[in-house]
Amino acid sequence: MDDPGGGVELDNSASSSTVISIGLHPSAVDYGSHPGLDEATLTARIKAGESALMAAGFDFVSCQLPAEPDEAEVSLRDCVGCRAFDVAMIGAGIRMAPEHTLLFERVVNVLRDLSPGIRLCFNTRPEDTTHVVVQPETPRPASVVVQPSPAPSAVILPAP
Repeated sequence: MDDPGGGVELDNSASSSTVISIGLHPSAVDYGSHPGLDEATLTARIKAGESALMAAGFDFVSCQLPAEPDEAEVSLRDCVGCRAFDVAMIGAGIRMAPEHTLLFERVVNVLRDLSPGIRLCFNTRPEDTTHVVVQPETPRPASVVVQPSPAPSAVILPAP
């Protein structure tokens, strides 16, 4: 029998949290950077991660954003609305891709404005979402650890 918590022992306080799960909409992903991944596969993996959250007893809202920061802010504000969230899980697609740095900053700042005190957690892929929501500061099981790609080189310009 499958463990709905993804192998994570749940306690009653964790599963009563209200969670907003924030990620790039599958149509906004550059699949050229992800060999072997396509929109249908990513969509199925996201749905499986959401099903695991639901099976674990979380009250959650899925908020899939466009890649453009201004449009994403409008979408995020619509997703949050007047609801109070205990936890915001921000997906790796927003957080780990250098081209989405401004989007990531915008998401964090909007969350801080709308939900002061919200706890942030970050997944590395859809399959570890339940784990990071339940135990955000614990190591991921070896099967879900993703090695970071090399950092791009930076050019530092002198101050004017």
